[in-house]
Amino acid sequence: MAGNKLALEGRVSIISFLLGLSVILIPIISSLASHVFLVLDYLAGIRGKAAIAVYIVVINGFLIIVYKGPIYKVAVRACFLGFTFGCGLLVSLSQTTWTHFGWYMCSLSFFHYSEYLVTAMINPHSLSLDSFLLNHSLEYTVAALSSWVEFTVEKLLVPELKQWRWLSLMGLLMVVCGECLRKSAMLTAGSNFNHIVQNEKAQSHVLVTAGVYSCFRHPSYVGWFYWSIGTQVVLCNPVCVLGYALASWRFFRERIEEEEMSLILFFGEEYLEYKRKVPTGLPFIQGICVDP
Repeated sequence: MAGNKLALEGRVSIISFLLGLSVILIPIISSLASHVFLVLDYLAGIRGKAAIAVYIVVINGFLIIVYKGPIYKVAVRACFLGFTFGCGLLVSLSQTTWTHFGWYMCSLSFFHYSEYLVTAMINPHSLSLDSFLLNHSLEYTVAALSSWVEFTVEKLLVPELKQWRWLSLMGLLMVVCGECLRKSAMLTAGSNFNHIVQNEKAQSHVLVTAGVYSCFRHPSYVGWFYWSIGTQVVLCNPVCVLGYALASWRFFRERIEEEEMSLILFFGEEYLEYKRKVPTGLPFIQGICVDP
């Protein structure tokens, strides 16, 4: 059953993501006779916008015909993320001052899609639409919208602030490293990983201490923490860099304490010994305090 679920939903998501990503072919095909790198000029024109609109209608119509019910919901989300990733690539490769926002679009869309795909690979029993993390929380949505507003306002008022390429590259490095660490943690934990803190121990639940878990007790949170801050460094958003750092730190402090209560209940002294030897990986977060 798990294998069927992975084969179906995981494969549908891959196909749909690639369909969305194929948006990059539109300006490339249209500009073969001229300059390939003037893709943003093409997209900004009437013909470019019309081509994108037709593309969206055709792809969505295809998904509606091919996939039904819950599978369509998976397909349309994966396609949207692929489309966003493709648009991010186009912006990134264009001769424009919005290049760094293109990097951000790629980082954000890939993070959300890979969350679903990796979950489909390692723990299909827990797989759902929530695995995309697109509806993570109201606070998460507000944070994302705030970063877009800050980038746009500062780009209009202080455009030179958004041209610090070395800083954006540093942010991109944080994003890539954070993403790799989080996905490594998910793959290492396997079926023990879940986006929701578990209050009951499953029969297959074991304490994972190998791989990246030998360096940090909560490597997936460490990766997400630095990934989130990195996205704002990419955008050169000084206000959101600080805001994301504080909000993420507070969120993961509470999350780790909640999770470690369950882990101590599940594994007892085994986890307490592990806790004494391995740090959380997040600055100034020790985890839940247990009286000796």
